[in-house]
Amino acid sequence: MSPDAPPGGPSHDGAAQARTGPLAGVRVVELASLAPAPFGCMVLADLGADVVRVDRPGGPGAGRLAAPQGGPLQRGRRVVALDLKSPAGVADLLRLVERADVLVEAYRPGVAERLGLGPQTCQERNPRLVYARMTGWGQQGPLAQRAGHDIDYIAVAGALEPLGRAGERPHAPLNLIGDFAGGGMLLAVGVLAALLERERSGVGQVVDAAMVDGSALLTSFLHGMLGAGLWPAPRGGNLLDGGAPFYDTYRTADDGFMAVGALEPAFYAALLAGLGLAEEDLPAQYDPSGWPQLRRRFTERFAQRTRDEWSEVFADLDACVAPVLAPTEAHRHPHNAARDTFVTVDGEVQPAPAPRFGRTPAPVPRPAPDPQRDLLDVATVVEGWPARS
Repeated sequence: MSPDAPPGGPSHDGAAQARTGPLAGVRVVELASLAPAPFGCMVLADLGADVVRVDRPGGPGAGRLAAPQGGPLQRGRRVVALDLKSPAGVADLLRLVERADVLVEAYRPGVAERLGLGPQTCQERNPRLVYARMTGWGQQGPLAQRAGHDIDYIAVAGALEPLGRAGERPHAPLNLIGDFAGGGMLLAVGVLAALLERERSGVGQVVDAAMVDGSALLTSFLHGMLGAGLWPAPRGGNLLDGGAPFYDTYRTADDGFMAVGALEPAFYAALLAGLGLAEEDLPAQYDPSGWPQLRRRFTERFAQRTRDEWSEVFADLDACVAPVLAPTEAHRHPHNAARDTFVTVDGEVQPAPAPRFGRTPAPVPRPAPDPQRDLLDVATVVEGWPARS
């Protein structure tokens, strides 16, 4: 799949289209929300699941938490609109639940129950249902009913404090840790694990995916470093947080940047060779007292050439050195192009589905549905989801 190749036409009609991928045949009902749960459902759709998103009536502008119309997070879906504050809307949702394998909701704890579509109600209709709940703080705990965003969850999880330069305040890396890695991806893992367990038990269960839990989980390696005494310095002074000059970024002559990750001695030697520096003229690699001098020398060298020139220098050196690419240019890198790491969906370059499967490859993503043009009624979806014994 080339980023410049057509993505294949959208398929938003009522019948569940023939799908490929390892999750082909899995039916998912997604209650529209923002960021984390849509990302998790995008992963499921990318891998072949039939994901039906339930929007509020009136389209994306109808409510503060209505799902965005398009973009990668909404690709691969079909869409219906239901008023879940009305008995008729809840009844229609439960019709979908009866035929589904998974339901994903991202309300605050207790909201789904008050609407009449909580786990007990849904699993009475469908005991095999995996009921996945995406929240920031989790379904219980002192903060469960509090509002929050990615930056709050990673702060309490201990994932924010280590991020940033020495002597500066912590710096959030976009909303990648809480919303997507610790949130949506953890949701997808939980759904897949529950579906696998269902094959043994025959019944579904509730998956409580909380961004604070997932963000804490992502710090497992850091906790190991701390326990082993290998993270001794404050923020910005350790091996992997910008403290080590051989694991950092450097500005180039054209105001680009190069990323350096030359931790092991062999890679460090290749780094020095590429920079034209002699190891005997420098402090020892792992002597922190010499790191300021090393950083000055590396900074001076990288400032002498452009990013592309340094990329060429290190092209044949196994030095763990790479150009820092913007999201808008990453698809043009030769490695990404060779692996089809990006695809074009409805004229937009997007990350391709991952991971790769040898026997059941993921399908080319379908564009996000247009909530007006592609809106389906529940009866049409149910008709395409035959009852299962």
